[in-house]
Amino acid sequence: MHQSTNTRQGGAIVSAHLTRRLLQLYVGLALYGVSSALLVRAGLGLEPWGVLHQGLAELTGLTIGVVSIIVGAVVLLLWIPIRQRPGLGTVSNVFVIGLAMDATLALVPRVDELGGQIPLMAGGIVLNGVATGLYIAARFGPGPRDGLMTGLHRLTGRSIRLVRTAIEVAVVATGFALGGSVGVGTVAYALAIGPLAQLFLRVFAIPEGDGRSTVVAGGSPARAILRR
Repeated sequence: MHQSTNTRQGGAIVSAHLTRRLLQLYVGLALYGVSSALLVRAGLGLEPWGVLHQGLAELTGLTIGVVSIIVGAVVLLLWIPIRQRPGLGTVSNVFVIGLAMDATLALVPRVDELGGQIPLMAGGIVLNGVATGLYIAARFGPGPRDGLMTGLHRLTGRSIRLVRTAIEVAVVATGFALGGSVGVGTVAYALAIGPLAQLFLRVFAIPEGDGRSTVVAGGSPARAILRR
């Protein structure tokens, strides 16, 4: 009887743990899309990949959310030669962020006065940090772009900082050339997102069965993603 009760309790704990992880994953990805849309509406410059997405949207006439989905899928294909393995979070990242972004853009109007642009930009950056902490702490695999970075780091032996910088410089330069928005928001995002994401990784960390969290452990994949 006791063994049966313990088994049911253990199963309930596992189920609750998985439910929390799934909830964090999808809330985090949705909020990431919302935060990216807020930066678009602020009009003061986007995060690096957002610059590329906006530039491609200008070029193709597609919505920025659809472009985000297409770019995410293409980047995911680049995982094949570098032998990266996607997880549920990786595949979900491709679709959920783009859909949430387009939905938010349909609801939030553009702000043209600086008094409204600055708070909107700041809110978008902070919300992006919250979203990053949520979905990475869920531990369902990195997003396509982060996986490309860590895969190239492993393949080339170059530092995470160097690989990330090289990718983001190339992405921003290409996006800017295509008409993407680069400005004070781009710089503010680059300076703030590391500390913000690290903070919220700790806030939303989900312990393993032994009470420890791989999210904030010294050599964790999450810390590698954020290291600059």
